[in-house]
Amino acid sequence: MKASKVVRKSAKPLPAVAKSPDGPGLRQRKLQETRERLTRGAMALFLERGFEATTIDDIAAAADVSRRSFFHYFASKEDVVAAWQEGAASALVAEVVARPAGESMLTAAENAIAAAVRRIDPAEAAAMSRLKRDNPALQARDQLKYEKLERALAEGLSQRARTKSDRLKARLVAMIATGAMRVGGESWIGEGTREKPEAFVKRTFDAIRGILK
Repeated sequence: MKASKVVRKSAKPLPAVAKSPDGPGLRQRKLQETRERLTRGAMALFLERGFEATTIDDIAAAADVSRRSFFHYFASKEDVVAAWQEGAASALVAEVVARPAGESMLTAAENAIAAAVRRIDPAEAAAMSRLKRDNPALQARDQLKYEKLERALAEGLSQRARTKSDRLKARLVAMIATGAMRVGGESWIGEGTREKPEAFVKRTFDAIRGILK
């Protein structure tokens, strides 16, 4: 997934750059390209070597930048993993907003999540799960990821709300759906990712409906 354009406040400020005749748009694109190159290179190394075995110098070399440049974009290796996951929230909102107005909130959430997980590489997802399982700092970041996803999903669903009651329903559905993503994802990984992700989403939401009956 794509990294966010926002540079964390904890990272060092970017150096001043002389104005280009091409304008600030070109400079911003170059900064974004470097950030994405760092993210892609880091994730490839994490999956190949493991999180602890990969150094910041390794990541900088893979992206063809200096160690100092790495810290212009990220404060730590953990921040790179967080950036790799940041696109999920905005993508989920877009998927929810695009769902037909006639769908219930729960169905819209299910279909939006199913559409999002179709882009998941099972092998990569399993490797990421192992990285997080073995690293307490990444586990903490994973908790924050789900909190962001819940807020994003509630935001997307609230755009379908017309009443105060609907807005409350949007928050409750977001909470249920995010829990389903977490529990379902852990189960999917635990079962060896043999089932297609979208099929597992359907099975998970069928279970939710069974509980709510």
